[in-house]
Amino acid sequence: MNKPARSRPRPLADLVGPCLSPAFRRRGFATAEIVTHWDDIVGAEVAAIAEPMKIEWPRSRDGEAPDPATLVLRVEGPAAIEVQHMAGVIVARLNQFFGWPAIGRLALRQAPLQRRTRRRPRPTLDPVAVAAVADSLAVTDDRLRAALARLGAAVRRG
Repeated sequence: MNKPARSRPRPLADLVGPCLSPAFRRRGFATAEIVTHWDDIVGAEVAAIAEPMKIEWPRSRDGEAPDPATLVLRVEGPAAIEVQHMAGVIVARLNQFFGWPAIGRLALRQAPLQRRTRRRPRPTLDPVAVAAVADSLAVTDDRLRAALARLGAAVRRG
């Protein structure tokens, strides 16, 4: 006799992801990571004044390599010139994130940003606790010892 499968709580991200994927695809985003990790990709300075709206992919021609896409950014009015001057850096960071030259240029739309609530900053670790954990480790590699000490202090903090 088979036991019924247990139902376990699933992370909200597992449930929301499939619901949002069609909306992101309509905007040209293959995945949501470019929107959700925008701050990490382009840096806090650019993320404070610009946000991605959509990616416009050109039609592919048979037998030819695909042309790079155009990323449409929403930019606050006065910051548009600054973003325009930083376009090369932004495109390079995006292509590094994608791992291939996916974005060829930026198109700017001047409009107010749709501000998301900012994530709370991670709590800082107590240096005394990190040092105490580091002293208790029998690891010779300094970088590994520091990383393990931070991990141990974070686990102890709970």
